[in-house]
Amino acid sequence: MAVDVATVRRVAHLARIAEPEDRLQAIVGELNGILAWIEQLNEVDVQGVEPMTTAVEATTPLRADEVTDGGDPERILANAPKAADGFFVVPKVVE
Repeated sequence: MAVDVATVRRVAHLARIAEPEDRLQAIVGELNGILAWIEQLNEVDVQGVEPMTTAVEATTPLRADEVTDGGDPERILANAPKAADGFFVVPKVVE
């Protein structure tokens, strides 16, 4: 896949990036270089390689999935700057 000036102009417009006309040809070269490097990755033999999610193999610790009553609402709401009817009161941020 090759990128041309029209594609760069369109992507810049969609991204709301203002690029001067004299800079577009340089960007074409940079993007084509990046895409060529990515194409090289297709040559790597990954047959039998497991997908990697982290650099260190570790299992995620899980807690027991237990239903609780939420604790003590009065004690929790005591930490709130303002509470009413068992709920936190926050300032309105949307007009």
